Amino acid sequence: MNLLLFLGGLTLLVIGADILVRGASKLAMSFGISPLVVGLTIVAFGTSAPEVAVSVGAVLDGNADIAIGNVVGSNIFNVLFILGVSALITPLVVNIQLIRQEVPIMLGASLLLLALTLDGRLSFLDGGFLFALLLAYTVFLVVQSRRETQAAKDEFAEEIKPAQTGAWDSHWAVQIGLIAAGLVSLVFGSDYLVQASVNFAKAMGVSDLVIGLTIVAAGTSMPEVATSITAAIKGERDIAVGNVVGSNTFNILGCLGLSGLVSGDLGLAMAPSLLAFDIWVMLAVALACLPVFMTGREIARWEGGVFLGYYIAYVAYLLLAAQQHDVLPVFSSVMMSFVVPLTVVTLVVVVIRRPSAA
Repeated sequence: MNLLLFLGGLTLLVIGADILVRGASKLAMSFGISPLVVGLTIVAFGTSAPEVAVSVGAVLDGNADIAIGNVVGSNIFNVLFILGVSALITPLVVNIQLIRQEVPIMLGASLLLLALTLDGRLSFLDGGFLFALLLAYTVFLVVQSRRETQAAKDEFAEEIKPAQTGAWDSHWAVQIGLIAAGLVSLVFGSDYLVQASVNFAKAMGVSDLVIGLTIVAAGTSMPEVATSITAAIKGERDIAVGNVVGSNTFNILGCLGLSGLVSGDLGLAMAPSLLAFDIWVMLAVALACLPVFMTGREIARWEGGVFLGYYIAYVAYLLLAAQQHDVLPVFSSVMMSFVVPLTVVTLVVVVIRRPSAA
């Protein structure tokens, strides 16, 4: 029953996000908003709607660990798993704007989250600050979009089209109905997913935080998985990377911003293990993007394999630590004494021998 509840919640989240984006996009363009702006705001944020719904829903249900673990785990999953699998399908192209602007913003958001939570709590004011930064970032993107080339605008117009006259979704009432249906689906889906996740944690003897960092994080990232892997298969290799970086920034500023706001005066308590390990992993993963992205502005297949391998190792560590398994000390020693240093040395050598094409 828990598995059915989880899968049902996940299905409602994915369908709800898709319906919400469809209705909001059509409605926005009905009011004359350009496809470029719609793509940068509604569509970009829509892929993170499941994370928002689950994190906010978890806070309202009193499960702060799932709310925070979902965001931190999703950001780790997005880079290591999604980019790893996408790069294994085909080497990914990294747009120069990502290196110069979007990745530094993602890094800045990650560092800011670390700074705000060093006291062990994400307060109401912290959440408000993060959400205000999201609004400012959105305005910045919209203003910046006015300077985009005509080719970029045409690409968005091709991808995001207004409803055709006479089509079933061309009337504003239908579009509002789609938005309402999407929101309802997200609310129920998040509730089912959180309930199932808490039950999983109890049945497996692990914490809500571990479930949030793994199962919930992977589940709510399904829209990003679909978008990036489909883009890689189609050869739209820059979209696969841009989708992940943008989603990570939104997860921190939007998901945790809203979660902090709805938490009220109590704020969100940060688990000690999260502050001691997982947030640092999220930050390390964000930092790793720079040397990988800058080497020829491409994520090679071997780099994708390294990303995927590290995600498997991260999940294995969480599960071993949760069970206090006897193998944990050996596993940790091998990772910290051999695997991680070897990876760092390899990246340094690659950066030196193949300098940035930027």
